Amino acid sequence: MDDLWGQACATLETSVGPNNFNHWIKPLRLTGLESGIAHFASPTRFISDWVNRHFAKDIMGVLSRHGQPVERLRFDVVPQTAPGRARPAAAPARPARPVASATAPAAARMAARPDLGAPLDPRYTFGNFVVGKPNELAHAAARRVAEGGPVGFNPLFLYGGVGLGKTHLMHAIAHDYQTRHPLAQVLYLSAEQFMYRFVQALRESTIMDFKGMFRNVNMLMVDDVQFIAGKDSTQEEFFHTFNALVDQGKQIVISADRAPAEIKGLEERIKSRLSCGLIVDLHPTTYELRLGILQSKTEVFRAQQPDLQIGAGVLEFLAHRITTNVRVLEGALQRLFAHASLLRREITLEVAQECLADILRTNDRKISIDDIQRKVAEHYNIRLADMVGPKRARNVARPRQIAMYLSKQLTSRSLPEIGRRFGGRDHTTIMHGIRKIDELVAEDHALAEDVNMLRRLLEA
Repeated sequence: MDDLWGQACATLETSVGPNNFNHWIKPLRLTGLESGIAHFASPTRFISDWVNRHFAKDIMGVLSRHGQPVERLRFDVVPQTAPGRARPAAAPARPARPVASATAPAAARMAARPDLGAPLDPRYTFGNFVVGKPNELAHAAARRVAEGGPVGFNPLFLYGGVGLGKTHLMHAIAHDYQTRHPLAQVLYLSAEQFMYRFVQALRESTIMDFKGMFRNVNMLMVDDVQFIAGKDSTQEEFFHTFNALVDQGKQIVISADRAPAEIKGLEERIKSRLSCGLIVDLHPTTYELRLGILQSKTEVFRAQQPDLQIGAGVLEFLAHRITTNVRVLEGALQRLFAHASLLRREITLEVAQECLADILRTNDRKISIDDIQRKVAEHYNIRLADMVGPKRARNVARPRQIAMYLSKQLTSRSLPEIGRRFGGRDHTTIMHGIRKIDELVAEDHALAEDVNMLRRLLEA
């Protein structure tokens, strides 16, 4: 069994990647094969469940290629610390980093244990993190923490909206710190996983093992800490773990979707502890930062597909139109790359609009008619009330028509709805205003520039 599993592991390490292999598959031991079922010893139920959900097909495929057809995996939990029971043997694969000797400090010995935290994404490094004004402080702080040694702030608390780079920086810190300190133990996991492990320890009466595991790391990283809000017992354990690590001079890195003081249901004493370090807000992206991210991703893809052709203005168009979430922005670009690769077509502006119609519509809905009216009134120095009022003077009517035109272009509202928001005007009046601006944009260069500038301001 050991020989068969050793050969299978050599293949699995390549197919699932060294990081996933070391975290999830290496702790397993193949104990038997019977009637198409592969039996494994696993150190924890958590690892068993994760492997069964994410890597079962890979394992069954590899075993089948080695002459052992398998249709199902079965796991027996054999804790590593349980007296008188077998200890799961590590598969004979190349170690990810040096293994500390038995005389090394406890934290260093724990570096050889791959089952402590969530796997790190190899794509999330400092090398491919695009820095701009909204995230430069967070990036600098993350770099400083990753260097190790005395840091003037503990914890580092990163917060911001979805898709702004919090998780990317967390993974980058862990990667860089482990590279600099191979024997140190970095424990990265989500707040949900922290809670799951705590509940599991209570259920299995292994709470002391839990405490030891979390309090002997060199760096603890907890993502999305807002999820423990309202969970009293979990907050209690988190508080004591936090204090124990800070007292030992160990670094803590936390992320959340809002500042500590704004997390409802989080105990005041935890808010106070989190506020003692450096709190950094990752601001919404600017147009320049979004464009930089798109250009960086495009260069990476071009290295894989040298014949990729992207028309002028496509990246600028995406940076203008998709403004709220970097993940959505990257996903849109990836969809265009797939479209171009599969259909052997150049990515033109028309192709981008057609291929990403659903994403563009979703982002359009985030701009309201109120926003448009306010921005146009401000630009043309007229009163907001004039947008919905009866005045028909040219200096009021033309901005009103531009606002109607942008409302149709940038929102999903129907003509009657737009008419109601412009003082109860009939939909035919709205249609006339839109047509008029359409004609003028083609003829009047100055007005076209005004309309484009207002569109950029509203989409930024």
